Amino acid sequence: MERQRLDKWLWHARVVKARSSAAALVEAGHVRVNGVREKAPGHAVKAGDVLTVGLDNSVRVLRVVGFSERRGDATAARVLYDDLHDRQR
Repeated sequence: MERQRLDKWLWHARVVKARSSAAALVEAGHVRVNGVREKAPGHAVKAGDVLTVGLDNSVRVLRVVGFSERRGDATAARVLYDDLHDRQR
């Protein structure tokens, strides 16, 4: 798999609890892909893309490193991205 829908990737990476929540987050303009605000949940992301996600009172900056066919546990989700915010500290 080389690409995946943005909403599906956010859900598989456990950024949100439900795929519908991921779609709503994107449609509300709270997700940027490589610095560009994206409002289409079906936008395809690829490995190397940097996602900036505004959640409640925090911002997560994640680099896409992999994809999953199914939503797994937190350990499986963690290998789908590099958390760039953690590296800045």
